[in-house]
This record gives sequence, C-alpha cells and structure tokens, in this order.
Amino acid sequence: MSNPATPPRSLAEALRARDDASLAVLLRARPDLITPVPTDLTQLATRAGTRASVLRALERLDRFALQTAEALAVAGDPASYQELLGLMAGDGGDPSVAAALPRAVTVLRDQALVWGDDDRLRLVRTAREVLAPSPQYPSPTGLGPTVREATSGMSPGRIQEIVTAAGLPSTHDSVSAADALGKLFGHRKKMAKLLAAAPAESREVLSRLVWGPPYGQVTPEPAAHLRWLLDRGLLLPTAPGTVVLPREVALHLREGRAHREPEPVPPAVEPTATHRPQVVDTTAAGQAYTALATVEELLKDWDEGGPTVLRAGGLSVRDLKRTAVALDLPEPIAAFWVELAYAAGLLASDGDADERYAATPAYDEWVDRPPAERWSQLAQAWLTATRASGLVGGRDAKDRALSALGPGLDRSAAPEVRHRVLTLLAGLPEGTAPTAASVLARLRWERPLRGPQQQGDDLRGRLARWTLSEAELLGVTGRGALSAQGRALLGAPPVEPLAEPLGEKEQEAAGPGDKLPVHHHRPAAVLEPLSPPEQAVAAAAAARLLAPLLPEPLDHVLLQADLTAVAPGPLRRPLADALGVLADVESKGGATVYRFTPASVRRALDAGRTATDLHAFLTTHSRTPVPQPLAYLIDDVARKHGHLRVGAASAYVRCDDDTVLNEIMADKRAAALRLRRLAPTVLATQADPATLLEGLRAMGYAPAAESAEGDVLITRAHAHRTPPRTAPEPVPDGPPPPDGTLLAAAIRAIRAGDLAATTPRKATGTAVQGGELPRTTAAETLATMQAAVLTGGTLWIGYVNAEGTASQRVIAPIRVEGGFVTAYDHTADEVRTYPLHRVTGVAELAEE
Repeated sequence: MSNPATPPRSLAEALRARDDASLAVLLRARPDLITPVPTDLTQLATRAGTRASVLRALERLDRFALQTAEALAVAGDPASYQELLGLMAGDGGDPSVAAALPRAVTVLRDQALVWGDDDRLRLVRTAREVLAPSPQYPSPTGLGPTVREATSGMSPGRIQEIVTAAGLPSTHDSVSAADALGKLFGHRKKMAKLLAAAPAESREVLSRLVWGPPYGQVTPEPAAHLRWLLDRGLLLPTAPGTVVLPREVALHLREGRAHREPEPVPPAVEPTATHRPQVVDTTAAGQAYTALATVEELLKDWDEGGPTVLRAGGLSVRDLKRTAVALDLPEPIAAFWVELAYAAGLLASDGDADERYAATPAYDEWVDRPPAERWSQLAQAWLTATRASGLVGGRDAKDRALSALGPGLDRSAAPEVRHRVLTLLAGLPEGTAPTAASVLARLRWERPLRGPQQQGDDLRGRLARWTLSEAELLGVTGRGALSAQGRALLGAPPVEPLAEPLGEKEQEAAGPGDKLPVHHHRPAAVLEPLSPPEQAVAAAAAARLLAPLLPEPLDHVLLQADLTAVAPGPLRRPLADALGVLADVESKGGATVYRFTPASVRRALDAGRTATDLHAFLTTHSRTPVPQPLAYLIDDVARKHGHLRVGAASAYVRCDDDTVLNEIMADKRAAALRLRRLAPTVLATQADPATLLEGLRAMGYAPAAESAEGDVLITRAHAHRTPPRTAPEPVPDGPPPPDGTLLAAAIRAIRAGDLAATTPRKATGTAVQGGELPRTTAAETLATMQAAVLTGGTLWIGYVNAEGTASQRVIAPIRVEGGFVTAYDHTADEVRTYPLHRVTGVAELAEE
C-alpha cells in the first residue's frame, strides 16, 4: 500500500488514496468506467486513461474546466498550481479566474483527468495528447510547440547561430542551447528588451500569429523583417516554407495567458419579458388543451388504419403533407405531433403484410383518462424521448432523407438538453421568459464544442431551439416562461413568495418603470434528471396543477338555422363521439363548428341510428330549439335511406319500386357500374358491394347494404388497432449513471480486488509474477486452508468459475469439508462456498 504522505507516482496510486465518496463522484461522472466493473484500481486507472473514455469526459466539461485542461496541456509536466494560475490569469492576474480556478481543478481531479498534488499537477497522458498542440491538430489555445520541440530536428550549428544572434553565449550541445533560448523567451524583462530592438514590421508579424494559428508561410528568400525574426529564433522553421511562433514567445506577447478570453463565470440567462405567473399558467393550460385535441384528432383520422409504412420505415413525404393538411398545421409541427404520439406509445405500425400506422390499445386507455393526466403522459414522454422531430426533412450521414417515424431520428443528447433548458427557465423568476440567444450561450458554456464541431453542426444548439418551441406547443411553457405544471414536471419545488405582494396604494405609488412582481426570485437548486419512480410522482404533481386550469367539458351545443352546431367549449366524450358521426367538423378553435350534411346524416343512419333517435339526441343536447331545416334534412335522408338495397351477387340492387331502377339504368353516370336487370326489381353487377354503394351514393341515392338473409347491415366506425405495442425505448448516450446501490457494490468489489492484487504475500516455493494466479498443489491448498481456519488467517487464492473465468480473491476460511471451503470473501463482501478443485492455488498474506 502507498504511504499517504508520499506523492502518488501514477493515477492508480492517486485513486488508491481516495476515499469511497471520492470514488463515487468519479464513477457517477464517468459511468463508462464501471461497465463492466473493474477488477481493481489499477484496471480502473487504465480504463480512465483510454482515448474513448477521456474524449467522453472532455466533452462533458464546462468551458472553464476545459480551458483549464487545455492550459495544463501546454504547461510543464508536472505543473504547479501557481504555474497553472499564471497561464489562466496572466501576469496581471484576474480575480474572477483566481476565484474559479480551484473549482475547475477539483472537477478535473474528481473525474480523474488530473492527478497529483498542487505542486505536481499532471494531466492524464491521453488528455495531454488530445489537447496538446501539434501540426495536424492545433491547440485550442492557439499556442504552438515549445522551443525544444520546434528545434528537435534542427542542425546543431543552426541552433548555435540562433543562440548567438539572440545575445546568448554558445553552448556545447543542442539541448542546452534550446533550453537557454526558451528561458530567454520566458524571461519578461530580457524578452521585452529583445523585442524593443525589433523592426516595427517584425512586431506586426508576431502580432498576427500571437493568438493563433501560430504557423505562417515564408518564401525561400524572406524579407528583412522576417529574417530578423528567424535569425533570433522568434520564428522557427518546421517544414520548407513554413515557420511557427514558439510557445514561449507567444506567452510573453500574451502577457502569460494561455487563452485570449478565459470564461470563469457562465453567461447569465437574460430575460426578454416578464408576465404575471397566472397569465403564464393559463396560457400554458390553453396550449395543453390544444395539444390533447391535436393528438386525438390525429389518431381519430388514422382510426381505420393510417398511412402505409415505407419499406425503409417511416411516413412518406406525401402522407406527412396529407396529415398536415388534415390537422391544418405546417408540416414540421405535424411531424412533431406524430412523433410525440409515437414516443408516448399511442401510435405504432400494425405489423401486417400491408403494414400501416394505427393507434395502439394504449390509446383507448389514454383517451379514457382525465385530460390533465393525459397531458402529463404526453409531456413526460416528450421530456425523456431521444427522438428529435426537428430532424424530419433533413439528410443523414449517407445523404438519405429523414422521415417522420423513420429510423435515424434518435439523438441521445435530446433528453439532457430538454431537461437543461427547462432547468434554466426554472432558475428565472416566475413568469420570466428568457432570450433564446442567452439560453444557447449558456448551453455552449456548459458543453462547449470541440475540434471539428466548432465549425460544424451545433446539434445541442438546434435541440435547444426546438425545445423552446416544442415546450410552448405542448403547454410546458406559456408566453416563453416556465409554467407551474412545467416546473412540477421537472421535480422542482414551487416558488414561494419571499415578500408580500405590493398593495394597491403601493402599486399606484410605484413608477411606470418599477417592477411589480407578485413573487420575488428565489435561486433554483440544480435539478438532476429524475429516476422513473420520481418521474411518475412529478407527472402526477403536474397533472394536479394543470387540472383546475383546463376547461370543463360541456354536455350541450348550440344548433343554428344554417345547418351548423356550435360547441362553445370541449364536449364530453360520448357527446363528442356521437356528434362526430352525425356532423362534420367545419372549423376549430375556442369554439368548434359542426356542419350537418346529407352524407353525415346518412353516416349516422348507417351506424344504426333512426330518425327518431337523431331528433331526440339533438333535442336533448341543444340549448337552442332544433331548426326546421335540420329536422327536414334528417327526415328527408331517413325517408330515402334503405329504399335501395345492395347485396352480394358479385353485387346486386333491389328495390320494390321499379321506376327507381329504371332511373338508375337510364343515368349515364351508372355506365361505369355495368348494371344489368335480372328482374323488374333487381339489378346486378360484377362490381363488389362497396363499389356499388359508393357509386349509387355519388349519384345522389341513399342505398343500404343488406346481409345474405336480407337484413340491413349496420356499419359502425371500425377502430383499427395495432397489437399491443410498448413505447420506443430512448437510445442512451453511453451507460446510464449508476444508482447508489450499484455504486456501493462496484466500489466494494474494486476495493476487494485491489486488496487481492496489492497485499503482500508470504514467500512460497513458486514465484508468482504480477497479475498471475497463485499455483499450489491440491495437498498444499487443502493444508493451507485448514491452517487458516484454525488461526483465523486471510488467504489470497486464484479461482476459476464454471464459465472458465479466472479471478483473484481474498478470503477468510471458516470451514473446510466435503471438498468445499466456506469463507468470507472480501471481494464480494459476503460468505461464499467454493469447490476446492476450482482453486488454482493459495498464498498467505503477509502481516502488516
């Protein structure tokens, strides 16, 4: 075991010196390190230094922590805290940088990207390789190589010439010459004196390279001001025609700063407007009601089977356009509602040969729930979904079109970005809407773009913009501010007033520019994503807050003389369903307008309703008398309904009045049906009954279908449903953060494995190399086990399980009998029984 007073010599030793709480912080921040659980701390350190894991950790640093790591990559190895502070704050010092730097170093240490004491800070090797400057990958700091690195391939004679021109004495070797030149460039007074003698054109060249990129081009015969710089090593050649500004020179010109603009403090989220919280909540509730109505209308439109599924999956462009027209919405917003219904498990493909999209059985359960609960289910599905509807219409990496409900729309960062955007809104005073630009700036500070992404696609920025617009559509926000139900959805506590509201007289006394908030701002705590049980509790709380704000369903409509009915608000479900069969929706909004037509009345009659039923229904549910034109329309359609009967011949028409059949035969529009008379009251055709019904109805008749027994067939709306389907699982961005139980078990196993790997063993006849299992004969193993039972000793064993996996374990034998040893296993932290024939060998642990 390492001595705590001795500085660690490796990352493994630094991890070994940590307590369990510190290891838990590391594993929670980098869950990929315990997938699977390492056998010991050495393996944990090795895994923490792999390129994939380091890149993942760097991508999750905030801007200032990343700037700190970038500064360490261009500092000495190891570097002191004071050297790092100088690189971050510059020669003049920056109080805000000095105040924020300890937190940044702590973050890097906690995530095992930096190890060592303050006087010997070391960036892990892989991180240094990623962040250090090179000709292929310039440093984000804009700094170039050191003098020693830039002169590594230079001839000794040329180096001595540069040293002499810089005013330094010549040395015996190139290494010492490069070191002397680097010390000169790093000495502030001597360097200032050297540059004071430089021509103005030379200083202009340095100013263009100082903040990067540090490379420039020169001709074979450079101008005099460039030759002055080259002669003194202020520019050093790296390739034919290419020169570089040495790091030490750039740092002098930058006054010691590694970054032009250190950003120790995150940018504030700026407000753009402030509304009364009640206005925000009611506006959001109105949007929530519209969201429910839109999803219901979408799935009702697909009730008998929606669009077909493309061979590659998803909706065709034509079907999305049709859906947008049916919902009276732009295509991107229609795609959002389609994707939301899919994410909530209300919509799926039916899996038939002619595969179509349709509602799932879960939809029938959803529509029967109270409106507030239906909304919370939609909002929770949106918050946790990894599918991003904003990508619909774009192209993937292979230049294939991305379609709604199709593959390629999952973005693992979507839930985290949505949660973070809403959390930023929750940190503002109640009723305050932020500017989109300030939200995006804050997110870029928290997760800055690295490498090629700086010039490429900002996915997180696009996800944030989509989040702001989608939250407004869904009713999570109102007028751009987070609503009370949206706050509850995050699991945030409600904002409580810190002071009493101003009275009427105080408000009158206040000036027009004075703010008069009902609630004062209380800084919001950091909101972590919720676990599934916590999400259920938060969704229920959000539903309780929303329920009083939604309009109560009505049980009546207002009939008008122009064959329309006005629903002044949402209707109760039985009334809405019945009216949807009897009439067609003409317009939607705060009030819904239904129009009665011969076709809609016939649809109700086909569903088994009689004229008497329809008159009674309208009289019961109308607050106004039934208009005479509507009563005449119902009676007229009912009188003609069923006068003609259509059955299967392929199809036939029969009517007791042969004059009606004569009219049909004489009508030119019936030519396509190819009717022929079988009897004075019967016509037959090769068309199927459905085609014949549609054709006669298009001619203005009201035929009724009949069964083989001659009974009228009642046609009710057929609800096509998919087999039971579960909602799509979000695509995680790497392993999920471990819970407390998994963390405790993983740390316990790593500690026990490390004990087995590092505890000294007593000398045996067979030497054991590091990492190898102990090897002893069966007789030696049995004897050592029995002796340990008597003495209460602890043993180190090698063990091979039934699957053939070998491991090292530290055990305290309790009982040896029947070919098995029962012992307390320090690795598993429990009592276990092992077959002796699977023990490869045993060694006693040395006494401390």
